[in-house]
Amino acid sequence: MTLIASASIMKKLSSKNIVSPKGFKAAGLHCGLKHKKKDLAVLVSEVPASVAGVFTTNAVQAAPLKVTQEVVYTTKKMQAMIVNSGNANACTGKQGAKDAQTMQALMAEKLGIEVNLVGVCSTGVIGEIMNMVPVAYGINQLEPKDSLESAIDFAQAIMTTDTVMKNTSYSTIIDGNEVIIAGVAKGSGMIEPNMATMLGFITTDAHIESDVLQATLSDITNLTFNAITVDGDTSTNDTVVVMANGLAGNEALTPNHPDWQNFYYTLKTVAQDLAKMIAKDGEGATKLIEAEVEGAISDEEARKIAKTVVGSPLVKTAVFGCDANWGRIIAAVGYSGATVDPERITIQIGGVTMVENGEPVPFSEDELIRILKMHEVKIYVSLGIGDGKGHAWGCDLTYDYVQINASYRS
Repeated sequence: MTLIASASIMKKLSSKNIVSPKGFKAAGLHCGLKHKKKDLAVLVSEVPASVAGVFTTNAVQAAPLKVTQEVVYTTKKMQAMIVNSGNANACTGKQGAKDAQTMQALMAEKLGIEVNLVGVCSTGVIGEIMNMVPVAYGINQLEPKDSLESAIDFAQAIMTTDTVMKNTSYSTIIDGNEVIIAGVAKGSGMIEPNMATMLGFITTDAHIESDVLQATLSDITNLTFNAITVDGDTSTNDTVVVMANGLAGNEALTPNHPDWQNFYYTLKTVAQDLAKMIAKDGEGATKLIEAEVEGAISDEEARKIAKTVVGSPLVKTAVFGCDANWGRIIAAVGYSGATVDPERITIQIGGVTMVENGEPVPFSEDELIRILKMHEVKIYVSLGIGDGKGHAWGCDLTYDYVQINASYRS
């Protein structure tokens, strides 16, 4: 699929909230799974929406994830998503499955919709049975609205160790109508997508059938959510769901639609925004690291190298310490498993060349320290053996990461 990545086909919205598209409402509140912070949320469409989802590749999968997969793959329509934080409902056996189904049924009853139109997501501590008393009470108290305040409540309620909310929203034009695509996510640690300890929810009022949406999301996920890493751990609950309710009034979208590029690129941008926000908010992180790789034998190999570079603990600690140690970068390139020719490798940090065609190049340590002190650090690698290109995003590895995860359950 060849698309021109032109920003002119879309407009970034200042509202940046999950209920920006027509026909969506949200709510979030504190029910008691966590000590004080909001921990229960719901996202609702006025009408059953086309749905697509991508899920963790971990062989151990949480009970709510299986409930949501059934809705995405079998019902192929979704009207509501109930989400809790503070408890992952993972590795909880038969009781966990029963609790996830109970959450689904209670939310359906509250909204007056069919049970198989409700997805369930949970995030938090693994291996603890869900306390369903506050959950049941909280579901009954949820009152979805299409206000900014309600969208913020939703974004706050899905957070665990996140330090900031992660929201984004864009509009584009399809069939002469404004179509809005908005997203919200959570994720800070245990981030090694395919996918990560992350939940992502994307809404749009575009008209698109579920099968087409599923293929599109799967393709975009490889370029965005699967291109970030914080710590190399893949979670049990990772989920990204897109709901498209069709209320914008456009003709059904397919790759043959004349405005397909507008939709695809806008959806990809929303996903990429959320992915980068997750990487930047890695537990204890102070910097976003971007790796751009060119000249690989394929795009897939370029992405593999980029992700290996941003995922290297030694690269991450070097960036944290403002150490221009390019040896760690070239070592990561070499052990990535991709095809490389050491004599053709060129490496730059922040536009400063350090290695050219495999040979060290003199550079200013002072200039590199200044670059490495920035909140966003870009590493560029050229392999010189093909046309493959790829990106990946990660963060530095700090003392705080260890402290946060040493006391996660407390």
